[in-house]
Amino acid sequence: MTFNEFILANEITIRLSFFFGVFVIMAFWEVLAPRRALTVSKTLRWVNNLGLVFFNSFILRILFPAAAVGVAAFAQTNGWGLLNYYQLPVPMAIIITIIAMDFIIYLQHVMVHAVPLLWRIHRVHHADLDYDVTTGARFHTIEIILSMLIKFATIIVLGAPVVAVVIFEVVLNALAMFNHGNVGLPKSLDTFLRWFIVTPDMHRIHHSVEDDETNSNFGFNLTWWDRLFGTYREQPRGGQLGFTIGIHKYRDIKETNWITGMMTLPFKGKVSEYAINTRSWNGDGNSDQKTED
Repeated sequence: MTFNEFILANEITIRLSFFFGVFVIMAFWEVLAPRRALTVSKTLRWVNNLGLVFFNSFILRILFPAAAVGVAAFAQTNGWGLLNYYQLPVPMAIIITIIAMDFIIYLQHVMVHAVPLLWRIHRVHHADLDYDVTTGARFHTIEIILSMLIKFATIIVLGAPVVAVVIFEVVLNALAMFNHGNVGLPKSLDTFLRWFIVTPDMHRIHHSVEDDETNSNFGFNLTWWDRLFGTYREQPRGGQLGFTIGIHKYRDIKETNWITGMMTLPFKGKVSEYAINTRSWNGDGNSDQKTED
């Protein structure tokens, strides 16, 4: 059995082992040292958030049984993609793949805030009234499917090695749970890590109800893209404990934290409602031209 064959045969086990391992660590950390007090029952949120995660995983397994690693193997077999055309050392190919795929994730995240139709779907992630490890995997099924298709296209264009795709998937899931954790780091450590990876205090700002704070810190893994493209924000106006999580318009628990509400949220409101804008916050809790949500 070749190394690629081993990875393909054990890809699910590898990813799930890291997922549950990091999830357990973050869950205990949140219990031992929570950063913010929760406003909604943790049991209610976890049952519904994780219920949506498992439902999405089931749908993806039906629609895309080969998953991203299968697409990488197919591209490699057929010689598709830049990294299959230009023979580079494996470590370099892995690094290029991880950085390139992370950049695409950043662009995708900005896009779902900028396009009204896509924001309707993405706001399911933002409508959570609290912020913890389960928020990091809470996305509408439609967005999960679109994300997978974008990932497939990226892998094919890159010719991403199988092992690089598995590493990226593991790192993406692990860091998404870490930076969505209801935890904090010592200030000096947080400041240092922010030059490389997204920390909980950095990404939590992105879940503020205020438009200009929501439209910052789009990164999930690397912080470079926010810094390079001017979307980095160091702290929220009210401090880490003084701002509200969620979306202004959606504050009803049945809409925001029940799975039925999450699944129907994209179909509510006007299609012109979207989050991203270049308007400045005017100091009264609203942007100069407040969007509906």
